[in-house]
Amino acid sequence: MIHIELTKDYFEYDIRGLVMAFFPQEEISLTKPGQEGKKKQQKKECSNVEDLKKFGNNHKENQLLNKNNETNHLEDNELETNTLFIDYKEKEVVITYSGITVAKDIHYENTKEAKIILKKALYDVLQKATKKELPWGTLTGIRPTKIPMALLEEGKTEEEIASYMKETYYCSHRKIKMSLEIVKREQELLQKIDYKNGYSLYIGIPFCPTTCVYCSFTSYPIGKWEKRMDEYLQALLKEIEFTANYFKDKKLNTIYFGGGTPTTLSPEHLDVLLNKVFTSFDLSHLQEFTVEAGRPDSVTKEKLEVLKKYGVDRISINPQTMKEETLTLIGRRHTVEDVKRVYQMARELGFDNINMDLIVGLPNETLEDVTNTMKEIFKLKPDNLTIHSLAIKRAARLNMYKEKYGELKLENSDETMNVTEEYARKMGLTPYYLYRQKNMSGNMENVGYAAEGKAGLYNILIMEEKQTIVALGAGSSTKAVFEDRIERAESVKDVETYIANIDEMIERKKRLFGFK
Repeated sequence: MIHIELTKDYFEYDIRGLVMAFFPQEEISLTKPGQEGKKKQQKKECSNVEDLKKFGNNHKENQLLNKNNETNHLEDNELETNTLFIDYKEKEVVITYSGITVAKDIHYENTKEAKIILKKALYDVLQKATKKELPWGTLTGIRPTKIPMALLEEGKTEEEIASYMKETYYCSHRKIKMSLEIVKREQELLQKIDYKNGYSLYIGIPFCPTTCVYCSFTSYPIGKWEKRMDEYLQALLKEIEFTANYFKDKKLNTIYFGGGTPTTLSPEHLDVLLNKVFTSFDLSHLQEFTVEAGRPDSVTKEKLEVLKKYGVDRISINPQTMKEETLTLIGRRHTVEDVKRVYQMARELGFDNINMDLIVGLPNETLEDVTNTMKEIFKLKPDNLTIHSLAIKRAARLNMYKEKYGELKLENSDETMNVTEEYARKMGLTPYYLYRQKNMSGNMENVGYAAEGKAGLYNILIMEEKQTIVALGAGSSTKAVFEDRIERAESVKDVETYIANIDEMIERKKRLFGFK
């Protein structure tokens, strides 16, 4: 347990994020001004830095901040904590943890600069206390490539950008180098995208064979919905008709079928859906058509033949790991051999742009396990490889059922990510997009690697937020990019509600885009 005490309600989100990066396995509690709690240590309050030094940082804690920012009082011997104390003075911030104190001059009226100074001071304290270096330094809650992208557009040189990221955010040389490489490739790839007159289309299929323990996406067991799939498709076809009609004067650049797992649909249902897309839209400007065939246990030759029939030119076959025991543990009903079989089947049918997703930081997996997975992937040589750092969100079963999964070891490290990068480059794949999520194992990142000419354009567009993406289906989110702002329209997640209220889902999009 790590307990944070603030003398003022400043930068809580950023503080939590950086503390979690240093202590990924610890629970975090926080006390703000006005949330008084007694501390057992010599029955005195540690009300300032000197008190903390005097009484030490290891003591019994009798309060824990709950989800509603209320204080729960616990017995004195119930909770062992380490306290991080942040004292916001008039022109100074003083941070103390584990007997280490760092003070920095700060001017709170400049919020951006104040946040940078605070996080650097916090990093200095935690780095000294833990002897740990974070590859991304103080960067939390931000897409790292956003910084070099903006600086390049301002005309800064690569040397100036590298110096800025090192000095301002403590980023490592390796991560800075990767960020710059990705940004330059993104700029090159996005040159052929029409932001003003173009758009992309996302179609969500929120069904899976089973739900993986780490998953927090909108997903329902296909077994419960197979008999009602016609109802879902009818609602989806109605959204397709609306989109094709109202965007007929725009250029459709990319299509992405995601989920869930789109290939949980039967060959017949896939045919109906893809035929509707094929006959409704002008595809003459289409640069990429992706369908996630992510679960090998959902893929058949007949389904792949339907995808090929309608011009799908990029698919994703996702093993997540090539360790049999882990596949069973995380709830996937396929084997390593199933992955290889489906991959070869797709190759034989002529698919020449296949992505494979892997997750590092899976339960009980070691560096050796990840290395063995990369060796197996190397033999297959996919055209795309996406490396995900495990991020456990609130809705994931790993988080919801801690009594069942709490003893599992979840680890990721810079060394592990380096191994995945080395094998990707050996396969002739170079990084083309990168993003980070909250609660990522090891405070790492997600990176997409691709062979020349095989990069996933939609992946870049969803990250860079420079083109409108019209999203259809339950749980989808339409993102409208205007000249001066970005606005969204959400579809309900519940499939039953989505079907019953499909007209309202369409009305939400009409209001978003100002359609009559």
